[in-house]
Amino acid sequence: MEDDLLRVVKDVSGTLSSRGLTLAVAESCTGGLTCSALTSLPGASRFFHAGVVAYSPEAKERLLGISRKALEEFGTVSSETALAMARGVRKMSGADVALSITGVAGPDTVDDKPAGLVYIAAEKEGSAETLVLHLQGGREEVRRLACLEALNFLSSMLIKWT
Repeated sequence: MEDDLLRVVKDVSGTLSSRGLTLAVAESCTGGLTCSALTSLPGASRFFHAGVVAYSPEAKERLLGISRKALEEFGTVSSETALAMARGVRKMSGADVALSITGVAGPDTVDDKPAGLVYIAAEKEGSAETLVLHLQGGREEVRRLACLEALNFLSSMLIKWT
């Protein structure tokens, strides 16, 4: 694992573990990279509750409980969908905190949304925030950066919330 990713994984895992919080993650464009990074260190079972890769609209609907109407209205790549993914995975898993990532890894556009457009959401009971990113690079670089930025965002939200 790269140094920058390892650093933020250690930060997030330390914060969650020390506060006795559990985490669930819903990913789309990152395809499980975030869950993989979070569970790469020993002791992840203290905080990591569940991870879902909901790549298709149907998976977002069935696994995360996002309504078809919302997906049609806002699209699969939007702040609204990122929030709904976070809420859905937290509700499904019973975790204290949720993180979600949806976006376009590229190289093609999706529903007229450009490659590199990524939405991230962090959610806990009573509070949720989103982040929009416009990342540069090829498909693998966009996925790697989205994972890194999502974990940095979660780290900052955990500090804000606790």
